[in-house]
Amino acid sequence: MGIVIVGAGIGGLSAALSLHAAGFRDIGVYERVGSLRPLGVGVNLLPHAVRELTELGLGARMAALGVAPGTLSYYNRYGQEIWSEPRGLAAGYRWPQLSVHRGRLQLELLAAVRERLGDDAVHTGHRLIAAEPAGTARFHTAAGEVVVHADLIIGADGIYSAVRRRHRPDEGAPVWNGLTLWRGTTRAPGFLDGRTMIMAGDAQQKFVAYPIGDEINFIAERRTGGPGDAADRQVDWNRAVDPAPIVDLFRDWRFPWLDVPGLLSAAGEILEYPMVDRDPLDRWTYGRTTLLGDAAHPMYPNGSNGASQAILDARTLAYRLATAGSTDAALAAYEQDRRPATTALVLSNRQQGPEQVMVLAHERAPDGFAHIHDIVSPAELAEIATGYKKAAGFHPDALNTRPSLTPPPAERRLDPLEAAS
Repeated sequence: MGIVIVGAGIGGLSAALSLHAAGFRDIGVYERVGSLRPLGVGVNLLPHAVRELTELGLGARMAALGVAPGTLSYYNRYGQEIWSEPRGLAAGYRWPQLSVHRGRLQLELLAAVRERLGDDAVHTGHRLIAAEPAGTARFHTAAGEVVVHADLIIGADGIYSAVRRRHRPDEGAPVWNGLTLWRGTTRAPGFLDGRTMIMAGDAQQKFVAYPIGDEINFIAERRTGGPGDAADRQVDWNRAVDPAPIVDLFRDWRFPWLDVPGLLSAAGEILEYPMVDRDPLDRWTYGRTTLLGDAAHPMYPNGSNGASQAILDARTLAYRLATAGSTDAALAAYEQDRRPATTALVLSNRQQGPEQVMVLAHERAPDGFAHIHDIVSPAELAEIATGYKKAAGFHPDALNTRPSLTPPPAERRLDPLEAAS
């Protein structure tokens, strides 16, 4: 009995580790690119994702990759504080939040997969041609076509998922919301207390910064068009651009605690791409194929939740496959657990998610304010922050008391799919 995972990103590798921990042994990860390199910039692993990685025995390895922020603070474009809250352990979670470099995180997960599943578990240079509901995957490789028969195919192949396209051929390009993102890292002195994640701005222009190891990760964004289809936009996560025009956009964003144009100017490379997502699906599963992570629910990065949700998908799918009475029942339970929750999250992120506090402050006081509570009440600010944590599944009370997604030993069969088919 075999499982094919299409895509060796954070979601696909987390799925391989989760399935192995749940008792599965015949697992293959198939990746389109020929060599996995530490590409990308910073991502945040929220406490619910850190819990899952910790329960997989990777807590110390994850902590060594980056920084555990203790505070998240929102500001307007003049550097006036709107809202600040503790994060991770300081907020009462049993697990920290971790800010890490995406590429280093991916390679650490890859190393763990090879250690636990074997060096031959990950097959690079395999571009998916077809994934049939009956469980047959066909790949193009440099040596010719490869056909793999499996009991389950998991599409973890990102926003341009070939598995998703097989079942939704007319879906079209991702939907652009009119915002363009510029991302990068800079070696620079820390700001504030050195462990704070900041977001400054409004719905038209925003700047995000947080430390990842000895670098500062940043995201600059600006509305450069109207919402619509992204077919005519260059959606390339690794396209470098000239930093000078971006620096000029933020030339007046100098705060007592952070020089934004200075930080941008010092970046070795700035990557540009439009902020895109896709409309939620009414189903993820077709026969013995299902979706996971960005292939299932690509979302705007508001709330720093993309990587974390992929990890939750992986752990939930493995748990259901190990404990349900049949594979079909397991896939149905996985969708019931994850699809409504991620649909709500995609739609919430389209409304700015927790960053709505910055939008409100700008709408009510576009030229700044004497005190934030003159324009937005403490209760309103707290409601936005708490509501998003509940929607995203990481409110501390719920997370700290939720049962583990690690199957009990008695339920971890050596070949769970065979027993559950």
